[in-house]
Amino acid sequence: MELLANKMRPKNLDEVIGQKHLIGKDKVLTNLVSHNKIFSMILYGRPGIGKTSIASALINELNIRSKFLNAATNNKADFDIAIEEAKMYGEMILVIDEIHRMNKDKQDILLPHIESGLIILIGLTTSNPYHKINPAIRSRCVIYELKELEEKDIIDGLKRAEKYLPDLKIDDETLKYIALLSSGDFRSALNTLEITYYACNHGTITIDDVKKINNKPVFFHDKNEDGHYEVLSAFQKSIRGSDVDAALHYLARLIVAGDLDSIYRRMSVIAYEDIGLANPGIGPKVMAAIEAAELVGLPEARIPLAEVVTEMALSPKSNSTLLAIDAAISDINKGLSGHIPNHIIEGSPDYIYPHNFKNDYVYQEYLPDKLKNKKYYIKKDNKYEVNLNRIYDEMRSGK
Repeated sequence: MELLANKMRPKNLDEVIGQKHLIGKDKVLTNLVSHNKIFSMILYGRPGIGKTSIASALINELNIRSKFLNAATNNKADFDIAIEEAKMYGEMILVIDEIHRMNKDKQDILLPHIESGLIILIGLTTSNPYHKINPAIRSRCVIYELKELEEKDIIDGLKRAEKYLPDLKIDDETLKYIALLSSGDFRSALNTLEITYYACNHGTITIDDVKKINNKPVFFHDKNEDGHYEVLSAFQKSIRGSDVDAALHYLARLIVAGDLDSIYRRMSVIAYEDIGLANPGIGPKVMAAIEAAELVGLPEARIPLAEVVTEMALSPKSNSTLLAIDAAISDINKGLSGHIPNHIIEGSPDYIYPHNFKNDYVYQEYLPDKLKNKKYYIKKDNKYEVNLNRIYDEMRSGK
């Protein structure tokens, strides 16, 4: 039996749910199709938000020979076959799911053919390509980030699905409930709708029917439909406010919802925005916890995440570097950049090499004249920053 999600696979870009920053009048993917052009690209974003749908729609509209492979499950021989097929037809769109898992052997055989244009690559990934994809592949592709689907997008998509389910009757509140359960994953929403339809023994689906199929708690909703972001905001503010119990509570809500990507992103921001130089070792610890969580997956992922969130909440806090870089950016936006001093321009004979002096320091001006003596970094009163500044002051005084 063909699943509802496959029946609804878009035939063209206009049928794709959401992603209005890429699709629509004067948007990049729509314009490519209108010019009958396609270039190697990587589509990345959370599961169920349209990566495969966009790839399928592009192939249908451009009418170019194509092949779908999975970087993890298809072997090197499958990639060799795809290349031979591309040679037979002159070009081929090769869609590679989970491209972040493609090993070096597969990359090596693909690279020259992507370079020549024989293979037009569309890579699909849930992982940040700037972290997880080989630079040689990445540099040959345009990278497009897909945005999380809004509740309205998913409800509109579910309404389109009604024609595939004969005699279905479902009210707006039930559609809204299914959308909330999906946490932004349209494929998950379609699966819930389809299973409930065939399991309820009648044509009308209610919220109670849905709960019999999926009783996952719904946390991400309020009157303003901003609940998801409010949980993330409360998570960050609890860590910033050093309330470890509240931080663990909001972490638990995000874990129960299965929203690991949002946890990872927000933890990474907190490490540098709110803790910063008060505990500079926390950044690498956060990345290590994220890598461990990715490796083991849920439910075990909760353990390294809880450990590092506990330390983050209990850690001393400082936003000194955030304030410093924002002040520097503000000056640049005001036109206060100026010329780089001549003595530190590359190759200048007037440059003084600090390593030739005591404490590897010698005074010379580095800022442009119009910003001379400007102070961006203002230390906070925590042990690490006080110690850093003591060393800096001693170095400048020549002690």
